[in-house]
Amino acid sequence: MKPRKIPMRMCVGCREMKEKKTLIRVVRSPEGEVSLDPTGKKSGRGAYVCRNADCLKRAIRQKQLERQLEVTLPPETAEALNAAMAALSGEETRANG
Repeated sequence: MKPRKIPMRMCVGCREMKEKKTLIRVVRSPEGEVSLDPTGKKSGRGAYVCRNADCLKRAIRQKQLERQLEVTLPPETAEALNAAMAALSGEETRANG
């Protein structure tokens, strides 16, 4: 049997190619709302970022997220994304610890 191909995506923060399942999707919904999509199933334009706050902050600071999602990120949206990432990181730490 042929081994299954592992889908790869580029993190918009650190610009490294990684396995899709190790990244988290940031999605812009058809209504223009930007949010984290831990399931990867929401409809809309998506960009991938590593599961750490540093990559997300870098992607926001360098305007990579804005470029990929074709949207202007207001500061409150950036803060909400950072808070959601911190909450997700906290959940994973508790689940693994």
